[in-house]
Amino acid sequence: MNEWYQQFLDRVNVPSNVEEVSTTYGKNHVLTIGDHSKTPLVCLHTMLTSSAHIISELALLSDQFYIIAPDLPGQSVKGLPIHLSYKDHSHSEWLKEILDGLNLQESNLLGVSLGGFVARQFASEYPERVLSLTLIVPAGIVRGSLIKGFSKMALPMMMYKMRPGEKNLRRLVKNLITTWDEDWANYLGDAFLDFIPNIKIPPLASDEELQNLTMPCLVIGAENDISFPGNEIIIRVKNQIPNVETEFLKSSNHSPPTTPEFRSWLNKRVKEFIPNTKT
Repeated sequence: MNEWYQQFLDRVNVPSNVEEVSTTYGKNHVLTIGDHSKTPLVCLHTMLTSSAHIISELALLSDQFYIIAPDLPGQSVKGLPIHLSYKDHSHSEWLKEILDGLNLQESNLLGVSLGGFVARQFASEYPERVLSLTLIVPAGIVRGSLIKGFSKMALPMMMYKMRPGEKNLRRLVKNLITTWDEDWANYLGDAFLDFIPNIKIPPLASDEELQNLTMPCLVIGAENDISFPGNEIIIRVKNQIPNVETEFLKSSNHSPPTTPEFRSWLNKRVKEFIPNTKT
């Protein structure tokens, strides 16, 4: 899996640096790109991926932001070998230690899927430390159908584990990724076989936790997201988050398109959203 990490990092045409930040659980790997005199944007990746994966999709933002991507414990080949509990505030306390170690008293947060859960939990607990919050197909806001999740995700995953091959790989990822990408599809195939993450689904945020998100928020949901249905996400955040903008990705699965066109749109949308950006 280290080879895959490097392969995704090689997709980034911007110099990168690695920092090791001390936490309760050990030294945490943090990948950064861009000029650190620019506005910090802390980006949290999703399950089964890494800092290199999220930076490979968000690298265009580095012309305006200093991108900081810590590897989540138990969810990355570069992450600390520990699974944090969803039953308490372990994830937000972990992120607090990362930000403290980087001397970031305030920052803009962006999280994708599981990373969105971590970013949201931290922002609910420490709203005074979050300048803006961007959540892309976030976990922990709504939950999809268990039956649909089993038939379209869990069952194909079991079939792929029993009989790995291109046919079963395509069955596995067709309901997860929106656009076929050789690197992403084959990486996910290897990850499902070789990596053992904490696959428990995070709990749903309470109305009070969402109402505590007083900073500007941008929430992006996907129409065909089996795990976290985008239309339900949009409805809930509009009802509960005081200052929220939303985007609805039509015809998108949980993993949005990995095309130049989508990356360009997301780059522009995030730049338009984040306030008080240094240029």
